[in-house]
Amino acid sequence: MDDLRSAPVPPVGPDDHVRGAEGAPLVVMYADFTCPRCAVAWERLQDARLRLVFRHLALKAKHPRAVALAHAAEAAACQNRFWAFAAAVYAEPARTEDPDLWRRCATLGLDVDAFQRDRRTDGVAERVRGHVRDALRAGATVTPTLYAGGQVHTGPPSADLVAAWVAGQGVQATG
Repeated sequence: MDDLRSAPVPPVGPDDHVRGAEGAPLVVMYADFTCPRCAVAWERLQDARLRLVFRHLALKAKHPRAVALAHAAEAAACQNRFWAFAAAVYAEPARTEDPDLWRRCATLGLDVDAFQRDRRTDGVAERVRGHVRDALRAGATVTPTLYAGGQVHTGPPSADLVAAWVAGQGVQATG
C-alpha cells in the first residue's frame, strides 16, 4: 500500500528541472543521487507520461556524497545535460566518485573543464541549497518525496500509483 497524505503540489519555478509534456500530470520529486529508494522511484517514473520536476534534497548528514553529486548535476545542467547526467548516475549508483564523474562527463559529451569549474561555483551551491530549503518548507524530510495530484508520497511509488497519476486520478490519501 502506498503511503499518501493530502498536500498541494509545490508550484513549478524557473530554477526547476522539468521534463515532459506541458499538459501532462505533474509530479514534483525531491531526491538525492545517493539514495537507493530515489533510484527506484526514478526508474518507475522514467517511461510514465508525466511532467516530472526534479528538486534536490541533498543532505550531507544522511548521505556524504549527496551534496557533491547535486553540485555535479547542476554543473551538467549548465551544459543542458541535467537529465542525461541524472539518468547516468542513477544507472550506476556505485560509481559516484570524482573519476567516475569525469568519465561520465566525457561519455555525455560535456566539457569536463567547464564542468569542474561550474560545480564549484557559488551559484551552483546556492541553487542546491535553495532546492533543499524549498523541500524542507514543503514538508519533504525523506528521500524520495513526491508530490502529485494533491498528495504527497514518500518512498518509491508503486506501479499502480504511477498509473493513477498518469491517468490524472486521485488516490485515497491517508492522514
